[in-house]
Amino acid sequence: MVWVDLAAVAAGAWLALLLAPWRPWWTAERLEADPDAVVSGTAAEVTVLMPARDEAAVIGRSLAALARQGAGLAVIVIDDGSSDDTAGIAARAGLLDLTVIRAPALPAGWTGKLWALEQGRLAVATPYVLLLDADIALAPGLVATLLAKARREGLALVSLMAAPAMSGFWDRWWMPVFVYFFKLLYPFRLANRPKAATAAGAGGCLMVATGALSGIGGFGALRDAVIDDCALAALVKRRGAGGTWIGLTRSAVMLRATGLKGFWRMVARTAFTQLRYSYALLAACAVVMLIVFAVPPAAILAGGPAARVLGLAAWVFMGVSYAPTARFYGQSPWAIPALPAAGLAFLLMTFTSALWYARGVRSRWKGRDYRRGPV
Repeated sequence: MVWVDLAAVAAGAWLALLLAPWRPWWTAERLEADPDAVVSGTAAEVTVLMPARDEAAVIGRSLAALARQGAGLAVIVIDDGSSDDTAGIAARAGLLDLTVIRAPALPAGWTGKLWALEQGRLAVATPYVLLLDADIALAPGLVATLLAKARREGLALVSLMAAPAMSGFWDRWWMPVFVYFFKLLYPFRLANRPKAATAAGAGGCLMVATGALSGIGGFGALRDAVIDDCALAALVKRRGAGGTWIGLTRSAVMLRATGLKGFWRMVARTAFTQLRYSYALLAACAVVMLIVFAVPPAAILAGGPAARVLGLAAWVFMGVSYAPTARFYGQSPWAIPALPAAGLAFLLMTFTSALWYARGVRSRWKGRDYRRGPV
């Protein structure tokens, strides 16, 4: 009887997700580059801010992609205390309007990326700023396409989830799952509604109006934020500077696979922050994830006939919800029924994040530990 009850709860949860009017599992919100925009676009109205810390392996390719975005595009690379030749490779990239600056020593109360971006922001003289990670390459025309969308729809902020490299086992399996979970936490359809409380941004490729950014006080307004992209979108939306929009794309691509260790750290970096550093929410999250991911296969294996039917139904509903994401990223069909295993792995990454916090580390990234303190 216990298996029947648990499997019924799991099946009901997945069915409710599928029927939610905002459809967080869907992939309708997307934007691809218009190659013709390279000719007709106005890239001179945009400045790219690229924070870079130990990115020598990829920054050359990212900057080469920017060279194909159209004439007049200004690029500012902010070297965030690199120990390799990141700054030198950037300086030799050959872009016509490229500035490389070195961020001063990181002061207390700031995260490294936001401190670097603030140094670059002070040198911006264009109406729009594109925040771009150093390991992301843009297809020709994407900058102009983002600018056109922002102007056409009166948006102060437009961002895109960069497509993963999909070049290693863990990337191929877990990166699409990461995007899927992000969309469940921050439903794009809700985030894109001007009056909805939900706000979301993808910091790897994010265009924002310079006036809106100045209006919130620059990056200093979120100086210690761990999930800085969503915090930025929320501030812009809350201040009424204009609408925000987030979507998927294949026109911005990550240049390297993360690997198991790198991916684990990437998720753990923000997982406990999502739970507001609450152990009560961590316990609730664990119960929910065990029910929705572990119960369906367990009920099929250990339960009676009714439990098996309900467990199978839950697994099918789960697969239906994930299938659009799997198709968008061209995943192998096996990734859909393997979602329960991925979900439980993400729960373990969340436990890792909570363990860091218990040891006094709020977040850990790029060789830096951000110690626990007022949030």
